[in-house]
Parts: sequence; structure tokens; C-alpha cells
Amino acid sequence: MAEFVFLCGMSGAGRSTAADVFEDQGWFVIDNLPLTLVGKVAELVDSPGGAIDRVAFVVSRNNADELAVGGPFEQAVEQLRRSGARVRIVVLEASDDVLVRRYEGTRRRHPSAENDRVVDGIDRERRLLELLKAQADLVIDTTTLNVHELKSRIVAAFTEDASSMVVTVVSFGFKHGLPTDVDLVFDLRFLPNPHWVDELRPFTGLDEPVREYVLGNPMTQAFLEHLRSLFELLLPAYAKEGKSYLSIGVGCTGGQHRSVAVSHELGAMITGFGFNANVRHRDLDKR
Repeated sequence: MAEFVFLCGMSGAGRSTAADVFEDQGWFVIDNLPLTLVGKVAELVDSPGGAIDRVAFVVSRNNADELAVGGPFEQAVEQLRRSGARVRIVVLEASDDVLVRRYEGTRRRHPSAENDRVVDGIDRERRLLELLKAQADLVIDTTTLNVHELKSRIVAAFTEDASSMVVTVVSFGFKHGLPTDVDLVFDLRFLPNPHWVDELRPFTGLDEPVREYVLGNPMTQAFLEHLRSLFELLLPAYAKEGKSYLSIGVGCTGGQHRSVAVSHELGAMITGFGFNANVRHRDLDKR
């Protein structure tokens, strides 16, 4: 089965880096192609003896006029899906202050800034990409990611069994902000906080004393049982609807203890349901 990815995102959010990762993984990467020509590329992929079966289209600012509702972008995606190909939309984003800092570091002109400030260009581009974000199969927030972490995220998402939905469980701390790239969020601040236990404070949810404290609480066990019933219903339903990626946020106050311990339990639970589960900890190194 042919596979196509549309790689979209904010300027400065890592689109070029992501394109390089796809290329390194054996994808045929096409940058700035007019979206009206996507069908021609699909014909070449389907031609007898064709050596290309995975294509990544990099959608840039140059394609802006083609992204309107009912326009060439939607038509291209629908055409590929009707052909039986697997089509996924990936959107990269980052916070405004990080995007500004990245542009200041490169001294490049923002493509949407025209004669205004960089922040004005970022605002225009973010509004333009709202439609794509709503349609995206995978949204990656690169605000706190370095080049190597972004590569790991993409490799993990695109090297799994093509027939299976990939589920990512992300632990985080509410005091560091809510993740923007999650589909479901669970708040664990109703559980007793190990931070206020002197002998547990230096440890994290990866350490056995904290795990025993958090997971041994009857309320935690009741919560996990309810989630088991919920996921038993939701995961197959999401997969049946063709969702390729599901991202689940698990938050506590600082992202050090409760969310870390519980996220690993959820990862094991999801794996037990037969889905690919990745667990990562956004704020584990923050204090």
C-alpha cells in the first residue's frame, strides 16, 4: 500500500528538520510542490515497476493559497484516500516566543511577516494553519524539543506497524503549561502528592519508592480501573475510525511524581489492549 505524508507547520517549528528525517528513513521527499500536481505524483507511484511507495510532501508558505476549504489541499488528500493509499497529515508547531527566538538566532526574515514584526507573521501563519491542525493525524509541539528529540518522535511514529494506531502517553506538569499536542488529558492532582513527603521528594515516578506510594493508593487503583474500561471502549473506536495517532496527556503539579508513575501504568495497559504505546516524560528534568 502506498503511503503519503503531508508535512505542514509553522515556519521555524522544524519542518525542514522533519523533512530530513523522513528522507533518512527512505521516504521520497518533495518540497514546495503545487498541490494540484499531487495526483500526477500518485500516478507515478502507482505505475508498474515504480520504485517509490512512500512520499512526503512538504507544505510550505508557498502553498498558502491552496489551503482554503475545498481547495487543492483538501482535493489532493481526498484523491489519495480514494485511491486506497494511506494518507497522514503531520503538523509541527511551537510557542510564539520560541519561534521568535529561533528567527532572531538565524536572522532570517519570516516569510509571513511582510513589512511587519516577526510576531505579526507568526500570527498570520498560525491562523492559516488552524484548518490543517484540525485535520491533522499527528501534531508535534517542538517548543521544548531539540533536533534529536524531534527525530526520535518522528521515527517512533512512522516505524510502527502500518495497520496499527500509535498511542503516545505524555506525562507533564501543569505548572509548566498544558501540552498543545495531546488529544486527551487526565489531571492527577486529586492524588496525594509525594513532593510533600520529605523522603520521597528527591525521587521521581521512575523510582520504586514513589511508584509504591502513588500506585499503592486505593484511589489510584480505582482511577486506573475506570480508565481501563474507558480505553477498552475508546481505543478500538478510534482505530476503527482510521485514527493513526492518539496522544494522551497525564498531568500532575510538577510532572515529576504522580504523572510519571501513572503514565507507565497506562502505557502497559494500552500495550495489553494490542496497541503500540510510547511513553515519554515532558517535564521530568524540570524543577
